[in-house]
Amino acid sequence: MVFTKRLREGVRAGGITTSIRIWQSPKVKAGGRYAMEEGAIVVESIRQIELTDITHKMAVESGFLGVVDLLKVAQHGPGRNVYLVEFRYEGP
Repeated sequence: MVFTKRLREGVRAGGITTSIRIWQSPKVKAGGRYAMEEGAIVVESIRQIELTDITHKMAVESGFLGVVDLLKVAQHGPGRNVYLVEFRYEGP
């Protein structure tokens, strides 16, 4: 999983443990391990949600100022499916 520069420190520090992604289909799977800088992201769960399910609290927990801020970067390509990904960062 790739995170914008402004979120990476929060992910590494453990303050950000969720991500909302808009994809055509899931790009990660539960239990998967994905390289991130000197460590890795381990996906604990992924579930499809509706765009209307995204709350301010979810956006803030994902490292954003709010829903609008999140939606500016959550879209990855032409996808329309919304996924809530819960993960943990494992350092080197």
